[in-house]
Amino acid sequence: MLSQRLAINLPKILKRNFGITAPAFLEAKDPIQKLFIEKIREYKTKSSGGKLVDPSPETEKERASELDRLQKQYNPTNSNMSEFPKFQFKDPDVTQ
Repeated sequence: MLSQRLAINLPKILKRNFGITAPAFLEAKDPIQKLFIEKIREYKTKSSGGKLVDPSPETEKERASELDRLQKQYNPTNSNMSEFPKFQFKDPDVTQ
């Protein structure tokens, strides 16, 4: 029953998904599409450093105050609150 439904609907699903993603793989001919793609690529290069993209001074100030608040509230062992903690798990010794 499930395989019959899948056999019937699979071409529709593939056609719909290809129809959505196909324009992304083609060269944009419309100037608005070109501008959109250029902006996406520009954002990708700016965001590659892992920092905020074009932050305003207010945003930077708010981020710093939030990090200070977290530092005071949780008092972490490492001072870098913007980095994900590294966990180390040791396997128990099961040989006896």
